[in-house]
Amino acid sequence: MRLLRWGRVVVAGRSMEPTLRAGDRLLVRWSAPAARGDVVVVRLPDGRPLSVKRAIHHDASGWWVERDNPAEGVDSWALGAVADRDVLGVVRWRYRPLRRAGRLPPPPVPL
Repeated sequence: MRLLRWGRVVVAGRSMEPTLRAGDRLLVRWSAPAARGDVVVVRLPDGRPLSVKRAIHHDASGWWVERDNPAEGVDSWALGAVADRDVLGVVRWRYRPLRRAGRLPPPPVPL
């Protein structure tokens, strides 16, 4: 049985616009299993900082993760699938800014 913990992250960058913006504060369920369409916190290779991406597809090599903003950031198109162990948590709620607080909207383009 895995211990599920809650934590917080702050969005940096523009790769998840329009869904998320730099400075958004998110509530994350660490170690929660991801599902297709979830916004997840991932560890990307080569010493990159933790990133917030959308889980698109899972197969034997791991999760294919993408950014919502195709003009910004890095995702599986450049790096390949992210190993299951590097999908660290699932975003459950945006709590700041207050005017946009709540559950995250669905992907801008249907999966």
